[in-house]
Amino acid sequence: MATLVPDPLADGGIAGFAAAFRKRRITSEAATKAYLERIQALDKRLGAFEHVAADAAIRQARAIDALFESGTDLGPLMGVPVAIKDLIQVDGMPATAGSNLPVADLIGPEGPFMKRLKGLGVVILGKVKTVEFAMGGTGINLARGTPWNPWDPKVQRITGGSSSGSAVAAIAGLAAFAIGSDTGGSVRLPAFSGIFALKTTHGLWPTDGVSALSPSLDSLGPMTKSAADAVQVFAAYQGIEVPKPAPARGLRLGRPSNHYFEDLEPAVAAAAAAAIDKLAKAGVDVVEFAFPELDEHRRMMMATVTGEFIAVMGRERFLKSRDSMDQDVWTRLEPGLSVMADDYVRIQRQRVEHGRLAKARMEGLDGWITPTNPMVAMVVDSILNPNGGLPKYIDNMGRNTYSANLMGLCATTTPIQHLTETTLPIGFQLLCPGGEDVRALSIALFFEELFGRPPVPDLKAFL
Repeated sequence: MATLVPDPLADGGIAGFAAAFRKRRITSEAATKAYLERIQALDKRLGAFEHVAADAAIRQARAIDALFESGTDLGPLMGVPVAIKDLIQVDGMPATAGSNLPVADLIGPEGPFMKRLKGLGVVILGKVKTVEFAMGGTGINLARGTPWNPWDPKVQRITGGSSSGSAVAAIAGLAAFAIGSDTGGSVRLPAFSGIFALKTTHGLWPTDGVSALSPSLDSLGPMTKSAADAVQVFAAYQGIEVPKPAPARGLRLGRPSNHYFEDLEPAVAAAAAAAIDKLAKAGVDVVEFAFPELDEHRRMMMATVTGEFIAVMGRERFLKSRDSMDQDVWTRLEPGLSVMADDYVRIQRQRVEHGRLAKARMEGLDGWITPTNPMVAMVVDSILNPNGGLPKYIDNMGRNTYSANLMGLCATTTPIQHLTETTLPIGFQLLCPGGEDVRALSIALFFEELFGRPPVPDLKAFL
């Protein structure tokens, strides 16, 4: 069996790489070549990448090394190799939005987010796969390929989506971290793949130069192996000090009594209960509360997303795209053709009201805790089974993640499967008020310290 080049950030993460880079124990070129070798060895089966920019990445890494040698330090992400979701325009690279349709005009030129990230000195390894137009939480893409969840080498399971390739690249060590986007859960649903992720507050990170699914909901976020790595990415991008773990003493977290904890698979229920038990034993005050309006969110989400996407793409263009688009994606977007202006406005007013309710019910609490997904990763073939697998699954998909986007919250997901005997990844979601991203990351760091780091997938079988 072929040997696999070690992940250059496996031991110390982003902070460890930053320290080693500055002591010249590792160069950006060496790290970049290591990731490119791992991509070459593993991605034939994992299928995370849409486009690998090998030559450009090596040139960029050499330039970064030379810049540092000349006395210029761009900060803690300097020289770090990253992967970018293929909704985001990167100069010199294709952007497909997971579609076979021409989409350049829908995405536009490279935007301020990518310019800022490049200015921090990262090396762009390439573009990673997404569900077509980001419309789907499974990670399945029948148009351009579905990534393989690295936790099960024998059977292809869903990765979660729509940031499917971002999740696989991050957890399998095909990049130091990946950037995803989140409209109704797309950086958090890939908890199926065992990643940590931050859904940033809407508007905090600009989405110009990103293929829009729902402009009033779309946000960007880092997807990493750990909260510690996500904190490094967020702090560097924001130009702030790295947040510290929140102390357990005085921490009050809300546990919704309805919606989020209903109809959970036994493994998810057990892991969530174990996490909450650990929090309580650590001195965290876990407060139960009800939020009955949450049951309206799937309807509100679907009308908002489909209506806004049709407005972005154009009605005639969408109708003409039917034969060229993944038919499941087209069918889920089609209801947007029937969203009436008065219904849309009414739902947006309802969103404002629910945001107000969320703020009121967040009073006295540092955040809410919920399972990220109600189930563990399903087998891809079982979902595609014509005997009802996909519709039943999609009805439940995003149930626990929609609300953060609709109510303007920020959110994280932390892997917790190791708290029980479950082998497939399970996520633990934290919801915090909009604008409290630093607080959310501080609490997530505390979770990581309390729960411990989960294992990473064994990738030998993918070689």
